[in-house]
Amino acid sequence: MTHTLSPGLTARATVPASSANLGPGFDSLGLALSLYDEIEVETAESGITVEVSGEGEGQVPLDSSHLVVRAIEHGLLSADVKVPGLIVKCRNRIPHSRGLGSSAAAVVGGLAAANGLIAQSDSRTLTKDELIQLSSEFEGHPDNASAAVLGGAVVSWTESEVPLPRYAAAPLRLHPDIRLFPAIPQVRSSTAETRVLLPDAVSHVDARFNLSRAALLVVALAERPDLLLEATEDRLHQPQRAPAMPASAEYIGILRRCGVAAVLSGAGPAVIALSTRSELPAEALEFGAANGFAIEEMAVGCGVRWTAGDSAVSG
Repeated sequence: MTHTLSPGLTARATVPASSANLGPGFDSLGLALSLYDEIEVETAESGITVEVSGEGEGQVPLDSSHLVVRAIEHGLLSADVKVPGLIVKCRNRIPHSRGLGSSAAAVVGGLAAANGLIAQSDSRTLTKDELIQLSSEFEGHPDNASAAVLGGAVVSWTESEVPLPRYAAAPLRLHPDIRLFPAIPQVRSSTAETRVLLPDAVSHVDARFNLSRAALLVVALAERPDLLLEATEDRLHQPQRAPAMPASAEYIGILRRCGVAAVLSGAGPAVIALSTRSELPAEALEFGAANGFAIEEMAVGCGVRWTAGDSAVSG
């Protein structure tokens, strides 16, 4: 039975940025970062009102096509809940089109905000597994989405393709000595643009190489950070994307020559270094500054959190 919410109900969500792939874990490994977007939603008598501040202000649509609005409506529909109208306010800190999971954050945050509204109806709220499934449907793969839902490091996979894809993820304990150093450039890129650079087929040699490195990376992340440099080697997507983002490729090369594990964050052009050192080599910092990279250590991010009205944070 469909439940229609009355005007004046509010909900909030806080959702992290994420870094996917981490080198060889293409579309499978992800990591949440301590950089968060905030979403506020209120039911209205009619219509859709969208306000955006911070990243994307003046650049994204302010109507029902906005990704957060679409996610909210999808979440409500999944719970058989309707609203006469919505007022949505987005405060964005996650840079857009850099490889830090901004679209996944928008979707997960929208679904979580929907959960805050659903909690004020007679319907059952969406579980974390359902949030992973629904958000991954938007993305087409679950790495960023599952990291945004669960927080921390995650291993994600597609359980089946028939009749429709089913997505799942499991948390991965991150070794406490690992420190994260994202480097965010001023230039932008899109996943759609860089995916066309990838070949339709790969050799058995390259596939075998990446399988071994992805397995090793799980060990390195959880137990053996001394193996991170070798474990983050990749042959399936980073070499192919390098010509489209030469500064990012060179920055990665400098770090790796200095013994620091560094990879593209998602499809780039942001880079993330994973290290047990307290700071990055001076050579890398100088190159980053000269080429417009904002480099700052970040903690591991928490999973999405949501509130229903004035209630305590849920997740």
